Amino acid sequence: MKSTIGVAVLVTVLHIAQCQNVRELKACLSGQNLRLDCRYDNKTDNPLSYEFRMTKDSRATRMVASNTGVPDAAFRNRANVTIQRNLLYLHVYGFTAADEGTYLCLLKITNDLPGPQALNVTVFKDKLAKCSGISLLIQNTSWLLLLLLSLPLLQAVDFVSL
Repeated sequence: MKSTIGVAVLVTVLHIAQCQNVRELKACLSGQNLRLDCRYDNKTDNPLSYEFRMTKDSRATRMVASNTGVPDAAFRNRANVTIQRNLLYLHVYGFTAADEGTYLCLLKITNDLPGPQALNVTVFKDKLAKCSGISLLIQNTSWLLLLLLSLPLLQAVDFVSL
């Protein structure tokens, strides 16, 4: 009986300990705007606290955006965060060389056992890739494969002529 309770407690603790994890932080340029995609794992409905910070040349860290603190004056009217399931998008509008540096995505989920999770990425405007839209071909190719395989059948019934 005691071993059953011990296993149940261990499984519960392990489940809670693996609730959140910052998996990926990517940066890209959309027009003249910087976009950071902070992807994370979350298996709870507990509230999420986030901070995006920026450090340049080993100087003091500046708050870019947060739902727990006040952004630095340089970013106050230029940064916006959009939250979707397991993904935070940070947009910095009018991105210039003065905004280059190391950006940090810091997440904390209320009542989650491990401390805050974070990843960083160094951003240089001239080295940023352009943001691309979501391609249906990349996301799911089964419909394209089905269409290609059905072309001979569609030709046979004169539905499509090539």
